[in-house]
Amino acid sequence: MTYLWTYQTPEGFSDMGMTSDGQSLTGLWFLGSRDERKHDGAGERRELPVFRQTSDWLDMYFAGGRPDFMPPWELRDLTPFRREVMEALLAIPYGETTTYGAIAAALAAKRGQGRMSARAVGGAVGWNPLCILIPCHRVVGSAGSLTGYGGGLRNKLALLRLEGADLTGFTVPTRGTAL
Repeated sequence: MTYLWTYQTPEGFSDMGMTSDGQSLTGLWFLGSRDERKHDGAGERRELPVFRQTSDWLDMYFAGGRPDFMPPWELRDLTPFRREVMEALLAIPYGETTTYGAIAAALAAKRGQGRMSARAVGGAVGWNPLCILIPCHRVVGSAGSLTGYGGGLRNKLALLRLEGADLTGFTVPTRGTAL
């Protein structure tokens, strides 16, 4: 059974949808975003402890804090490559950014490979079903473009500003998939 819940964000952010299997968080996304298509809207609307824990985490985060806990979460359809990319995302410090290319280079070095495709990393980052908790918003294009965020460019910018990230030198695309 899939359970659904909605989290009301502070002004400046889109509200968020959540899914759970009853025990763990299985989805977290901005409503109305491209990411919403990754989540099945079918299920029973019910307040669960995992939704309360996730809401508490989000309350702390949106208040400018750094939550010292994670609600229970589970990633489904996780390939070994996606696992490596999700681990790389979880290692990006609060308020900092990295590029798809830097993640690809680090994974290639870890595997003893000469190169890895930044585009392949981008596909795995875009698969992430738990936005913010797994901080895919901290990944930017190598030329400084704030691109590739399924939660919408407005939300990505607001998240990075909330975290105090240095946005100097970044460009905002005027067309493309991040909008």
